[in-house]
Amino acid sequence: MVAYDMPGFRIGGTVVASYAAFSRQCGLYVLADAVARYADEIAAAGLKSTKTGITFTPRRPIPEDLVERLARASRETAAGS
Repeated sequence: MVAYDMPGFRIGGTVVASYAAFSRQCGLYVLADAVARYADEIAAAGLKSTKTGITFTPRRPIPEDLVERLARASRETAAGS
């Protein structure tokens, strides 16, 4: 599915994860609860986050295990809605 011009994944009517590439950075967007749950790990990895997104560059990507945990947490939040 595509929402806000970004490819992503939807469960039911909820977008649980999407991503985008911009000129200077990339972004991974998940539900706010997932970002809040892993805020300390996001900061420890030297990444910037907003309420629903994490920005990164190809030189400093989000660790794969953190991407997986963020996606799972977002899916769990959507399933509980």
